[in-house]
Amino acid sequence: MVWKGYRKEYLKKDILSGIVVALVSIPISMGYAQVAGLPVVYGLYGSVFPILVYGILASSPQFVVGVDATPAALVGGALASLGIASGSAEALAIVPVITLLVACWLFLFSAVKAGKLVNYISKPVMGGFISGIGCTIILMQVPKLFGGDPGTGELFQLLYHIWQELPDFHLLSAVLGAGCVAVLQAARKRIPKFPMSVLLMALGAGMTVCFRLDENGVKLLPQVEAGLPEMILPDVSLILKYGEEIIVLSFTIALVIMAQTLLASSNYALKYNYKIDPNREVFAYAAGNLAGALVGCCPINGSVSRSGIADQYGCKSQVMSITAGAAMILVLLFGTELLRYLPVPVLTGIVVSALLGILEFPIAARAWKADKREFGIFMAAFFGVLVLGTVYGVILGVILSFIAVIIRAVVPPRTFLGVIPGHEGLHNLSRNRRAYPIEHTLIYRFSGNLFFANMNTFQEDIENAIKEDTRCIIVDARGIGSIDITAAERLVILHRNLKERGIGFYLTEHADAVNDQLRAFGAGSLLNEGAVRRTVSLALRAAGVDKPYPLEGVSKDVEYEYVEAKERLAEFEWAFGEEAGERMEAIVREVAEKIVLSGDYSMENIVDAESAASWGRVGLFDEDELLNRLEVYFSGLEGKGYSHVDEIESRIEQRRHIIEEKLNDLSPEAMELLRYQRKKVEERLKQKNPEYYEKYMELRKRFEDRYGRKG
Repeated sequence: MVWKGYRKEYLKKDILSGIVVALVSIPISMGYAQVAGLPVVYGLYGSVFPILVYGILASSPQFVVGVDATPAALVGGALASLGIASGSAEALAIVPVITLLVACWLFLFSAVKAGKLVNYISKPVMGGFISGIGCTIILMQVPKLFGGDPGTGELFQLLYHIWQELPDFHLLSAVLGAGCVAVLQAARKRIPKFPMSVLLMALGAGMTVCFRLDENGVKLLPQVEAGLPEMILPDVSLILKYGEEIIVLSFTIALVIMAQTLLASSNYALKYNYKIDPNREVFAYAAGNLAGALVGCCPINGSVSRSGIADQYGCKSQVMSITAGAAMILVLLFGTELLRYLPVPVLTGIVVSALLGILEFPIAARAWKADKREFGIFMAAFFGVLVLGTVYGVILGVILSFIAVIIRAVVPPRTFLGVIPGHEGLHNLSRNRRAYPIEHTLIYRFSGNLFFANMNTFQEDIENAIKEDTRCIIVDARGIGSIDITAAERLVILHRNLKERGIGFYLTEHADAVNDQLRAFGAGSLLNEGAVRRTVSLALRAAGVDKPYPLEGVSKDVEYEYVEAKERLAEFEWAFGEEAGERMEAIVREVAEKIVLSGDYSMENIVDAESAASWGRVGLFDEDELLNRLEVYFSGLEGKGYSHVDEIESRIEQRRHIIEEKLNDLSPEAMELLRYQRKKVEERLKQKNPEYYEKYMELRKRFEDRYGRKG
């Protein structure tokens, strides 16, 4: 809404920028009306009601629409191909029908929410697109700076047209035009808030009166009739006459208007940190074109040049557009006689200066320094618009955006990690001279979703980094949010091949949803065999690499403290979800059988039996649950004549004390989490297996009585 959150201090800038936009619109809109095959006055008509309608309905606070280059050129070209003379009665009849059809297409685009497509256009594409349009319009206007006629078409056509106009080069016009550009560029840097454009127009009109510029060969704006436009009803029967040709043309124009205007208005939204509603914008374009059709005008479009001028004068809201529309009404009623005193080179210089201000080449410069691919995308979008035109430029921009997404997905950031003694966590080995790899271990971070197109990159990075003494490979997969079936199958094969070579493989740090995908895609063996671990430190523990970790290139005599990020999560629920209890029971049976078969009931053998199980060493929180379940398991053997239950239970209790001491060393919060974890285990047991729960609680009470300790 125009007035939503409006502040009175905006009013002065909005009114000023609206007046300047209206004055600058006079030569622009009149010229493009001629390009579209209409008398020049229709350009002014298109700068009244369409502008007012858009200003009331738009969500963008500062963008400007009007009669502009691309739709005008498309309409003018279509009239020529249909054999309709520019300015003829037939042209006056068919152009508003085309505008009406454009409005209908835009209403349809708004209804199906097609405006959201702009969200998939990247900043380099957007910057290249806007810069391409800006340069195209500048090239169109260049001949007018030295007294020639404006051009149409793409880069080579425009350059050829400039060459053709050079024989008519007029020195005084060139001095006025180039001087105007130079003054405005200097004023933008030194006195940006001063309305220099208005002053230059006044000076230009004054020079015409005083020095008769027209008699000295300087072109002035043509005379137009005074009065507001009459409302008309477009002759829709012409749709049947021209059929497919104008339907396809109107669809193309509507698509270009939506893409070009949304891209440009989104660019301002990014620049000034506000949001626009794309579908509301498309609806506003449709309503503006409907208003244009009812006054006989050609299709209206977002105007990059006039938006740049509005921005230059501090426009804050669509009060600017309403002011511009009102000012144009006054011009049509009372100012048409004055228009003939305005020099075309001066007005063209104002337009060119505004267009120079909207070029986004600083984005290209930053991209060149940071990422050559981003620079290439910017330049491709830029030359796509400049050489191929807006229609194909839009298509190319969308394609480039999707290509950019694919490139990032296929070749995401990857690195190998190591330890900086005394510093928390793991660090990039290639960017930290003080970081050292852990002996016999590769820790590989892959920062992108894993799927068929990048699985080769993932596997080759790992295989190329393996050395003769490598015993463990850990993937820090916190950047992997999803995998596909190809990646799941390849991970199973990679794990099996590495296992045959005596190398452990662990996938860590990823979201639990990835575990669900692994099971769904038939890669559950990775979880069952303990190749999926919650954290890197748990994977190192499972691989038998204990703290302080031995580092390559650091003498074993050198002591250092490894500062570890606190572990706050149990692993089994993260890895197995609802199957966590069943999987824990399977591990308990494995461990118990190994203990019984070995006949060794020492605490060390209990830990070794746990390490030798299919999952491997479990984390501290899960080990506490494993020990609880192990107690229940062996108590069940007591009634079957097994004579070592008390001895095993005593060792388990010793092990539990060690775990609690380690957790106490971490933090009080870790102990609180342990108590919470135990409570969850008890609730789960009570719900799923009441008999098991009763036996468990009986054991807990017996141990409390024996050791004087509250569980």
